[in-house]
Amino acid sequence: MSLRRLLPGFAVLGLLALVARAVGILTGVNHLLIAIGAGFLLTNAVGVPEQLAPGIATHKLWLGAGIVLMGASLTLEQILEVGGVVLLVVVGVTATTLVAVELLSRTVAGADLSERLGSLLAAGSSICGVSAIVAVAGAIRARESEIAYAAATILLFDAITVVAYPIVGDLLGLSDVVFGVWAGVSMFSTGPVVAVGFAHSEAAGQWATMTKLARNALIGLVVVGYASYYARADADGATAGFSPRLLWDEFPKFVLGFLALVALSSAGVFSPAQQASIENAYNWLFVLAFVGLGTEIELTELRSTGLTPVLVVLAALVLASALSLAVLAALF
Repeated sequence: MSLRRLLPGFAVLGLLALVARAVGILTGVNHLLIAIGAGFLLTNAVGVPEQLAPGIATHKLWLGAGIVLMGASLTLEQILEVGGVVLLVVVGVTATTLVAVELLSRTVAGADLSERLGSLLAAGSSICGVSAIVAVAGAIRARESEIAYAAATILLFDAITVVAYPIVGDLLGLSDVVFGVWAGVSMFSTGPVVAVGFAHSEAAGQWATMTKLARNALIGLVVVGYASYYARADADGATAGFSPRLLWDEFPKFVLGFLALVALSSAGVFSPAQQASIENAYNWLFVLAFVGLGTEIELTELRSTGLTPVLVVLAALVLASALSLAVLAALF
């Protein structure tokens, strides 16, 4: 895609990012949440013109780049300090969420939800939101209507949790580590997790991001598991859509860049001045990314979400959120 097509939309991202930073300074409200609100108003009050869409769509690139750069401010020693405990929490909560959604979909809501739609909801809510839905859908050959319902449901909860989690965190007075890990293990998509983490504090943002990346890395196991199950379930094997290429295409590759910079930081490659500059850079990248994230929250699409998928995912979210918060409060 040519640079000329990207510039108008990118300019809008930059302008709204500047506005978000300015309003944040004036009001004391976290500028990342304001950035999401600005994008939300743009897409729902005005609409995103066709000529701006390509540039605004680059927000996913800026989010990935920001996460990669954030690795320069961390070391392996910091991560390993409580990393083992966090990893156990990640695996436990992820498995609990996936099983809960599957059970609710196949029993309580069995008459209203297809088996594959239940699996898409389970993958999206337990791993990494819409990205997991797309990956699993390709492996089990889900219908487009099922993918749309699952994605709309997850996006609805992304919009809700990005507002609710900072409020709950402040009311409960959660520490940086507890809040960051809690958001990372129980919220759905990477963008909202990073946003609410940094809205709480810098340290909470780092823990939220690291926790979410560990959770995202489980996507491979989930895709392979679902592909194997549906291949065996169908006598003709028509759903055997898994391939290593599919897994690589959907794997969040910024995880690799993040780990590379953590390794360099651990080796002492970056000076304090360089780390400060990198921190400033990834903070600006996050503002750009969250303006774009806000444009993806479209009220018309959220209204089209059926009630049954919402209730199933809500029950699993409440369970995972309450369970993880209780465990983390006891541990930290």
